[in-house]
Amino acid sequence: MDILFQNNTDINIDTQLISDVLKTVLEYEKVSDNCEISISIVDNKEIHSLNLKHRGIDRPTDVLSFPLIDHSKEKLPSDGSKIYFGDIVISIEKAMDQAEEYGHSLNREIGFLTAHSMLHLLGYDHMTPEEEKVMFKKQEEILNIMGLRR
Repeated sequence: MDILFQNNTDINIDTQLISDVLKTVLEYEKVSDNCEISISIVDNKEIHSLNLKHRGIDRPTDVLSFPLIDHSKEKLPSDGSKIYFGDIVISIEKAMDQAEEYGHSLNREIGFLTAHSMLHLLGYDHMTPEEEKVMFKKQEEILNIMGLRR
């Protein structure tokens, strides 16, 4: 698995945790780890700008996913070729605020945001109650496997 990390903040990030979460999601979903994923750690100002530009929402958010695969039109390759999943952008400021708000560690919050976003790159969504139930169950099970409980 190739992970392209970019930290646009002065805050030190546990990149091994993020790598481990990505690996666990792929194993959980039985997807090849012959892949590439880009992870950017940003501040609220940068994610606010991205959220406005790409989603038309004028506020910062915690995480954005930019999949390179349109799962409604194409399937993941089964021939062992490299899979380019796309980009994950995490606001470290939002992650810190949410960890405090929810009363759990920053590692748990970063793990949650990484798993959540990777599931989006794999084609999951939470636009309907049914989709949300499936996706959120998967997130929780992945975090439990990793010991990142609330």
